[in-house]
Amino acid sequence: MSRIKEKFSELKSKKEKALISYVMVGYPSENTTLSAVRGLVRGGADIIELGFPFSDPIADGPTIQKASTGSLNNGIKIEKFFKLVKKIRKETNIPLILMTYTNILYKQGYQKFIKNAKNAGIDGLILPDMAIEEANSYLSAAKTQKMDTIFLVSPNTQKNRLSKIAKATSGFLYMVAVFGTTGVQTKIHQYTINALKATKRSVKSIPVGIGFGISNEKDVKKYVSVGADAVIVGSANIKIMESTPSSQLESKICSFTKKLKKQTI
Repeated sequence: MSRIKEKFSELKSKKEKALISYVMVGYPSENTTLSAVRGLVRGGADIIELGFPFSDPIADGPTIQKASTGSLNNGIKIEKFFKLVKKIRKETNIPLILMTYTNILYKQGYQKFIKNAKNAGIDGLILPDMAIEEANSYLSAAKTQKMDTIFLVSPNTQKNRLSKIAKATSGFLYMVAVFGTTGVQTKIHQYTINALKATKRSVKSIPVGIGFGISNEKDVKKYVSVGADAVIVGSANIKIMESTPSSQLESKICSFTKKLKKQTI
């Protein structure tokens, strides 16, 4: 059983939901990344999603796009990314997910990339632009390395397509909360709540996490109350990292994460 599956099993036994926290590796700096991750772990995050930068991050809003550009400008290459993951893995056994785009893996070769990711300590992959119809080689390589493949669905994903995606998914199914990109939203839409409930009814064998636009305790509490197995918070963490002096970052991220995690219990 993977670390991700073990975590969801553990949380289910405690009647808790998962808090999944995202940071862009290398932004604003490598040291900031490590401080933020330590704060997330101390604050009680259940799973950490580590972003690897891409030049055309189509699923990401302005905050994460800016972070991606900053990370690239800081010289974050995949070798450096994996070195940072190894440093993180030495400090914690928390499940780690790599979020990036398909071309990054395709360029290196799925087998080679996923093997290197696994060896560094990554437990699962999120590729927002990986179409289920084109995923056979990717899925085969991931299965060989026992790597979880986390696919995305949206509020308007049709039932037959949802079924195909769910069958290819392991770890958890990632539901996009809004029609758009990542970022801090101002409202939870009824169509999202309806879609989440419908998805939960259709997909009974795998946890369903929800992300995009979740930025505060109220959002977390609401999504947990309507059935989400996990909530994913990203842009809000990036904003804290941008505005907080490095000496205070671990403590600030820890405090913010504790407030969010409290709503999943």
